Amino acid sequence: MPGAQSEDRLARLWEKHQRALFPASFRGVGIEGVELILLDADVAGLVQRELNGGLDESGIAVLWACIADLDKIMPLISEEYCAAYFTGLRAMAGVAAARYIPTAS
Repeated sequence: MPGAQSEDRLARLWEKHQRALFPASFRGVGIEGVELILLDADVAGLVQRELNGGLDESGIAVLWACIADLDKIMPLISEEYCAAYFTGLRAMAGVAAARYIPTAS
């Protein structure tokens, strides 16, 4: 069941993320207008909601906006730990969003 595999992967990524420390030197830092700590908190909250029953339309929209922000800021992060932290956050967001891929219209 692909859905169960995706849910298991999301749960594993979430557990790993909870053990990771937010990069201290990036607290209060914004890149391209994106506050990193708020982006982290938004993704974490959305992943928790996804794991606890799924996202509504508003949550899905916010998750895709977070993914767009992650894709915008990640190439601009050169500090190794911070880059790895946000790479993990992006992977987790991507797995959470996978079942909500917009249809082409």
